[in-house]
Amino acid sequence: MEIRSLENIDFETLFDGFSKAFSDYEVHFDKSEVRSMLTRRGYDPKLSFAAFEGTDIVAFTLNGTGLFDGVPTAYDTGTGTIKEYRGQGLAGKIFNYSLPYLRQAGIRQYLLEVLQNNHRAISIYRQMGFSPTREFDCFKQSISEIADPQRLNHCANLRIEPVEVDTVRACQPFCDFNPSWQNGIESIERGIEGLTCLGAFIDDNPVGYSVFDRATGDLTQIAVKRKFRRQGIASRLLNEVLKRMATDFVKIINVEADNQSLPAFLQSRNISLMNKQFEMTMDLT
Repeated sequence: MEIRSLENIDFETLFDGFSKAFSDYEVHFDKSEVRSMLTRRGYDPKLSFAAFEGTDIVAFTLNGTGLFDGVPTAYDTGTGTIKEYRGQGLAGKIFNYSLPYLRQAGIRQYLLEVLQNNHRAISIYRQMGFSPTREFDCFKQSISEIADPQRLNHCANLRIEPVEVDTVRACQPFCDFNPSWQNGIESIERGIEGLTCLGAFIDDNPVGYSVFDRATGDLTQIAVKRKFRRQGIASRLLNEVLKRMATDFVKIINVEADNQSLPAFLQSRNISLMNKQFEMTMDLT
């Protein structure tokens, strides 16, 4: 068995290892979903590593790289081990193998997310030097079960229309918290070909926006400028999102748990809490 970079590994080989590692999980991915995920999360094959048995991938860590809070960061885009090779500590071995390469590339921190009920993984990450930085709430609901707003205030001259990613970037101050790695503006810009952006305008002034992936049901960002809240703008945006979804559900992951406005809005529409995650970081300096 050999651990080495994925720099020269083709997508078919990578996807084969990925699908085998998650074959016994409830959620399954097709090739287009994995390609989209890797693009949005900034997958860097040169700084991603796997354990190989011959030419076959048996365990891997796929790293995204970029800036997070202005700091050069590596992000755990996906870690997996084929069932027959579990229990050998391969994930830890791959991670430790990668550290010198990450530091040499100027990476100053490592970032990941983990389900809060995955106590074993959290314990391992703590032993490796990771610390929780934020708590996230994740929501999901069938579109048929999403409630109509009890009271939709009329907002004069409101119009909602498709916008370019530049508008989304300009509207980032509307957010109450810094989005997670996979929902941030850099992720949106990387994966913009697979995303839809809507803007809400009053008298040609942007007052809200949403970004979503109609193919996967992922509502990446939705926000309204603070002074224009409680006027039904978020509900109008959400309604337009739901009309365009190709899935029968919508999911909103990694809402900062300390935030109150977005969870309250989602729950008012009967979009239920699905699970909770920790964001964890490790200093590589």
